[in-house]
Amino acid sequence: MTTSIRRAPWFSETATRRVMAALEAACPSGARFVGGCVRNTLLGEPVTDIDIATQLEPDETIAALEAAGIRAIPTGYEHGTITAIANSEPFEITTLRRDVETDGRRAVVAFTKDWAEDAARRDFRMNALYADMQGDVHDPTGGGLEDLEARKIIFIGEPDMRLREDHLRNLRFFRFSAWYAGGIDPDGLAACARLKDGLQQIAAERIWKEFLRLMEAPSPYAAVEAMAGAGVLAQILPETEGIERLSSAARIEAGVGLKLSGFERFLCFLQPDRVTAKAVASRLRMSRLEQDRLVEFAKNDGKLSPDLTGHDLKAVLYAMGRMTARDAIIWRWAGDQDGRWASILQTAESWERPVFPVTGGDLIKQGVQPGPAMGERLRELEARWIANGFSMDGLSD
Repeated sequence: MTTSIRRAPWFSETATRRVMAALEAACPSGARFVGGCVRNTLLGEPVTDIDIATQLEPDETIAALEAAGIRAIPTGYEHGTITAIANSEPFEITTLRRDVETDGRRAVVAFTKDWAEDAARRDFRMNALYADMQGDVHDPTGGGLEDLEARKIIFIGEPDMRLREDHLRNLRFFRFSAWYAGGIDPDGLAACARLKDGLQQIAAERIWKEFLRLMEAPSPYAAVEAMAGAGVLAQILPETEGIERLSSAARIEAGVGLKLSGFERFLCFLQPDRVTAKAVASRLRMSRLEQDRLVEFAKNDGKLSPDLTGHDLKAVLYAMGRMTARDAIIWRWAGDQDGRWASILQTAESWERPVFPVTGGDLIKQGVQPGPAMGERLRELEARWIANGFSMDGLSD
């Protein structure tokens, strides 16, 4: 495996060089790329964020950036993080740190000049790889490059200690295993099982964000199976009906080349019950859009059947909307493995949902006053329009 990132396109971009040059001018050899941008470059994976570690303290970082005409935003000042905006691109720059105190959620940190101390406080060895301004990779833990080549997710030091420092690392272990590993490290898995109760300390929105990112992996199924076996899945999603439906969804994805979203996979853990849906959405503090999507899925699932064809199918698809229909189709398909769902999904994806041509303004012109009666009249007309093949032809006012 190469130990240089200098050929990566992002590495030589003008914005990247400007930021690193500004830090280098203030502290020669005192700034290095770190984390995902290094890891993903070495793995040949896309790079979406660029993080930089520096020996400069936050005030010094701000001064160095502003001296170079680069905007500096103190996004996480107390933890040493400054965001640089160069050529409209963000770069997150963080002072080297060591943990002073941890409580399983957040750490109290002290700044340091020692790269090895900064690396020691991170989660996994492959995430503690650094690269200097020349593109040469540094591996302070001595195992990051080895893990990348072997496609392993290994905790830095003692897994139990890393988890007690921040229990969200329990989910991160499974998420990174799903995205980057060829299997599940048994020592890490055993530690996650032992300390699964610690997830109760983590804010629900952090758990949901991490779990959804896991479900968005190209193939999260082995990691989820390991989560279930370790009791971690039940800890964060006690409403789960098990992973059988998700396993069926995996076979569908592989068999017909269908790509499911993380949210569609997540639905496979649940039964379409409105009470449960509302409770899960509230407990995990989903966004309003996610909450609405989950509740709509639970409310509408029973309307679909693999026996539906023609106009009857389109009438149901019209009532549900494209996204809710797709969610329900995939859930039902994963449940009964009926091949007819493939045709129903194709119809749902390709059919252009018509627009009801009558508005409240049209009824006002006919003398109908705004109010409940107008709403009832519109619903009646829409029902007749749907039954008439989404056509007003032959319908009287």
